[in-house]
Amino acid sequence: MPAQRILGLDGFSRGWVAVAIEGDARSISFPADISTALAAPFARAAIDIPIGMTDDGNRACDRLARDKLAPHRSRVFTGARRWLWEDYTDPDEANAEASRRGQTRASRQLWHLGRKIMEVDAYVRAHRDFDIREAHPELVFLRLHGAPLPSKKTAQGTRLRRDLLVAAGFAAIDDWLTRARIGTAAKSDDVLDACAVALAARDCAGCVPDGDPPRDAHGLAMQIWF
Repeated sequence: MPAQRILGLDGFSRGWVAVAIEGDARSISFPADISTALAAPFARAAIDIPIGMTDDGNRACDRLARDKLAPHRSRVFTGARRWLWEDYTDPDEANAEASRRGQTRASRQLWHLGRKIMEVDAYVRAHRDFDIREAHPELVFLRLHGAPLPSKKTAQGTRLRRDLLVAAGFAAIDDWLTRARIGTAAKSDDVLDACAVALAARDCAGCVPDGDPPRDAHGLAMQIWF
């Protein structure tokens, strides 16, 4: 039986870092959009982006993921709502509406993820027969390391994550962190995160919440895998 192709995707300013696992083989690419990233056949894909949204931005999976990552709860972004980007092009106007509704305002970081969030949302809703799951790289690294890690923005945090990925079979990670990403605008942590969510797609070692997930108004599962 041929090896099944597994994908892990992490977004960056110009597109996506796509890491494929097929048996013992590993590969990396930098497609411009999600349709290109998922054009070739795959058995399962995991993406570091919210999949499934509520009207008020509150999701049980986010709360549970933040609890797992304590004391680093802020590593999980919260508050994604379709209406933010469907109805508004200005973050201040969107946040004024959020306040009017009695909801949490969207951070600038979340706001700027909106294009990626809506790109994935449209794709997943149009391809419901594909196995595409939300994953969080920090939950994967926590699983691999067994304890909270220093920030990925520090040299120690980068080195620890790199070492965990080498142990998980990513022998070419040093090349990917240097030569492979030249000219792409992808950062080192984007590459590390894409590798981690590829492991989440391959292993499906756990998820929050467990069991049958809650679903949003469009029937999308709101569950984070690691």
